[in-house]
Amino acid sequence: MARRVAIIGAGASGLVSIKTCLDEGLEPLCFESSDDIGGLWRFKENPEPDRASIYHSVIINTSKEMMCFSDYPIPAHFPNFMHNSLIMDYFRMYADHFQLIKHIRFNTKVLQVNQRPDFSRSGQWDVETQDKDGKKEKLIFDAVMICIGHHCHPHMPIHDFPGIETFTGKYFHSRDYKTPEEWRGKKAVVIGIGNSGGDISVELSRVAKQVYLSTRRGSWVLNRVSDNGLPLDMLYSKAQMIHGQMLPYGMMNSIAEAKLNRRFDHGLYSLKPNHRLFSQHPTLNDELPNRILSGTVQVRPNIRRFQGSKVEFDDGSAVEDVDLVVC
Repeated sequence: MARRVAIIGAGASGLVSIKTCLDEGLEPLCFESSDDIGGLWRFKENPEPDRASIYHSVIINTSKEMMCFSDYPIPAHFPNFMHNSLIMDYFRMYADHFQLIKHIRFNTKVLQVNQRPDFSRSGQWDVETQDKDGKKEKLIFDAVMICIGHHCHPHMPIHDFPGIETFTGKYFHSRDYKTPEEWRGKKAVVIGIGNSGGDISVELSRVAKQVYLSTRRGSWVLNRVSDNGLPLDMLYSKAQMIHGQMLPYGMMNSIAEAKLNRRFDHGLYSLKPNHRLFSQHPTLNDELPNRILSGTVQVRPNIRRFQGSKVEFDDGSAVEDVDLVVC
């Protein structure tokens, strides 16, 4: 009798986990709390509680050559960097090709996962689930795979800023941002220069009166497109493998940082961080330097406080009549 494996979540990790279990002769059963596959990459106009949510324009930062499942290449006619809708198309093709859907229970939440009383001998788990009608069920599995990701709950540090209760504009997390049209002609402050912060700053800057990008420590900013027009991550993976065996860590950082600064000097753009390039996740954004140079995005340090519609920054500068703050 095949060993039973519970898989929690039917996103990118959950789908490939089902397929891998089948390859190994195991009996997978995947529990998905929503009504569809895709997880993070399934766009929905209205964010759902306890679920990741993306904005309409999201394009993945990983090229198809580097992100595809090894046993099912992404079709040749798909672009190198895919819009979220194409990623969903790929997941559906993958699930259909390997007949994964029949192993998924949709609209089913996992309430508890506990070791069985005889776990030291059997290694088995009790998994309690609940369907959309509220019916609960306990099942026994030989293994459990957690595939729910880590973008479910927004981090909103905005209440750490003095005076936020006086702010007269609107503020929310990037998971609640969908499209820029509502903010045409407005002033916006974006807090954080991760990939979402960079994307939203650029997108808002096309319609907003002015966008201010607040960052505590800056970031190294990379292009998706690298030498000779090839995807950056293809070249980076090869270079890292070769250089990592030949060059000291500090020298690798210095060479790569010098190349990035030849594209644009991060210090002149108020983006130069204290950390080295390879010590933290960089920001991938093809347009941010152009937007800063054109003045539609202005880089500012951390926010010191709010006063009504006024936002004051750590360097003493301030912006009046702010309509929107996005974390």
